[in-house]
Amino acid sequence: MEAARNNQSDDRPIAAAFRDRREAGRELGERLLDLADRPGLLVLGLPKGGVPVAFEVARALQAPLDALVVRKLGFPGHEELAIGAIASGDVRVINEDLVRSAALSDEQIAVVAADAQRDLERQERELRDGAPPPEVEGRTVLLVDDGLATGATMRAAIAALRARGAGAIVVAVPTASPEACASLSWEADDVVCSRTPEPFRAVGEWYEDFAEVTDEEVRRLLEKART
Repeated sequence: MEAARNNQSDDRPIAAAFRDRREAGRELGERLLDLADRPGLLVLGLPKGGVPVAFEVARALQAPLDALVVRKLGFPGHEELAIGAIASGDVRVINEDLVRSAALSDEQIAVVAADAQRDLERQERELRDGAPPPEVEGRTVLLVDDGLATGATMRAAIAALRARGAGAIVVAVPTASPEACASLSWEADDVVCSRTPEPFRAVGEWYEDFAEVTDEEVRRLLEKART
């Protein structure tokens, strides 16, 4: 397992942030060119925001692109705060410390997880148009998102790929909290975080344009990558 590669503990002002996700993906792709020659390399973007970034990375590496659907489990009443995440293959990752400190019951977690599972299944059907997920067994998989705050969704993605027999897992993001980047180095084979600003408040602060990505945009980028 390699140490996390976070070249820049970047405290540059917001004016120097990425223009948008596509620009962030192009910069990230340049940093990942050493992976281009790995046989069986597969780039997986985490919908929705990770797919535009992953599209540019896949293009730079001339690698196939697909999506890995992961859903955050939001804290009841404060959904922006993640208590965990789920991913395809019945994978669930829970922040046990947060759950204990908030005294959340198993029933509360079950309700949140059931809602997220329905959303996950719907999104997979819509994005894949009935096609099966790509084969990952024995392959090097490059997991890409537009940023990491807590890392909960990325942990669920890593767990899902481990369960499906991925050969090596590399996590790559344009920006992340230093803590999330460091903690994931224990779970992935390599972690590449282009910028790790301190203090880290939110992923969106490092993008001039952080507009919500639509399902249609994700479908369009995946189709464009396939053709």
